[in-house]
Amino acid sequence: MYSLKLELKLNNQQRSFLNGCAGFSRFVYNFGLDLLTQSWNFPDIKQTDSQRLASIEKVFTNHVKTKGEYSWMQKYPSAIYSSSFRNLKKAFQRWRQGLSGFPRMKSKKFGDSFTVLKKSGIYPVKGEKMLPFSNRQILYPGKKIIIPGLGEFRLKRAIPYLCSSQTFTISRVADKWYVSFSLDIERIPPISHEQELVGIDLGVKCFATLSDGNTITAPLSLKKTKIKLSKLQWRNRNKILGNRRQGIKASNNAKKYYQQLARHHAHLKNIRQDFLQKTTTEISRKYYRIRIEDLNVSGMIANHKLSAAISNLGFYEFRRMLSYKQAVFGTKVEVVDRWYPSSKTCSVCGHVQSMPLSRRIYDCGSCGQILDRDLNAAINLTNAPLDKIRMANAEFTPVDKLPADGLVGNRKQTSNCSIC
Repeated sequence: MYSLKLELKLNNQQRSFLNGCAGFSRFVYNFGLDLLTQSWNFPDIKQTDSQRLASIEKVFTNHVKTKGEYSWMQKYPSAIYSSSFRNLKKAFQRWRQGLSGFPRMKSKKFGDSFTVLKKSGIYPVKGEKMLPFSNRQILYPGKKIIIPGLGEFRLKRAIPYLCSSQTFTISRVADKWYVSFSLDIERIPPISHEQELVGIDLGVKCFATLSDGNTITAPLSLKKTKIKLSKLQWRNRNKILGNRRQGIKASNNAKKYYQQLARHHAHLKNIRQDFLQKTTTEISRKYYRIRIEDLNVSGMIANHKLSAAISNLGFYEFRRMLSYKQAVFGTKVEVVDRWYPSSKTCSVCGHVQSMPLSRRIYDCGSCGQILDRDLNAAINLTNAPLDKIRMANAEFTPVDKLPADGLVGNRKQTSNCSIC
């Protein structure tokens, strides 16, 4: 399944309306999260999270929305709050399975986004099946799009072909709004690749070193943009974007600065995403089996000397892209155990010796082999024993730090993750 993400061309009225829709979605999500966690304090209620959320949605629809203080909700489509409850349900399911952390309250500072979908379809006769694709929004080629429940909007880039979709996600990045929708398209993966197996060692100086000797370096524009962002933050370090609790209003210069800061962050993210997308696509097209190390990224970031560089490169995003592209390019991504000493082991004789980060050349004390440290590690990943290898999962989002008794924030973890 593929998706398109296009930028919307909005006027001030449409921009204010989408801001309100995002705030409505955020309010409903936080409302459901708060009521669900409070319901756990009543031992007489014997229901699952899904059943509790269904009851909360009924209470919200039949009672909360009818109150006069919440009359402002009537100008927003009901599909918004239905999607918020559905997203909250998925968040708790992922937490119960150990795939993510406990759901947190949404905040505007983390971005605005909401989802709408077309629910109604065409039924020729009552009791019979719905006409196929009648519950989908038809999208015609051009720079206009009709979003269910929201109306017609202009696009900065045209829809390339005639298509249809049921679900639409509207999101804001800095001061730009985007709409994304999925397309029911299946792509047949390639039958053959140029090479069978490759090991990839990730690093800071050289982003990726492949076992066949090839290297991939991060674009220079990534570092330059990071430096510009740091300078901008230092020059405006004393600006404060107001404080509602203390009654401090934000100045116009502070508002302009934070808008500029958001655009710089978005530009940095786009450079990183473009680099990672192109890199993972090129690797997936060339190699069939790809072996990478199970890096403890959260532990590596704890090193204050390397945390900025590691965060800027996006090690985990690289692994995530390789994992979900398995179905697209027909590859197999294998993860080597993080405790496997790939950097300390000689790729020729198997001798293991200490290798601090300051040593960039592997000089084997047994056979005398001299090799680049990262290339030696990549070759060892290729030759790793089978008991140290497992298949990568596209949905794998580990919760690295869980208490031993399974309690997360004074809440009992009721299910175990088979992967962790």
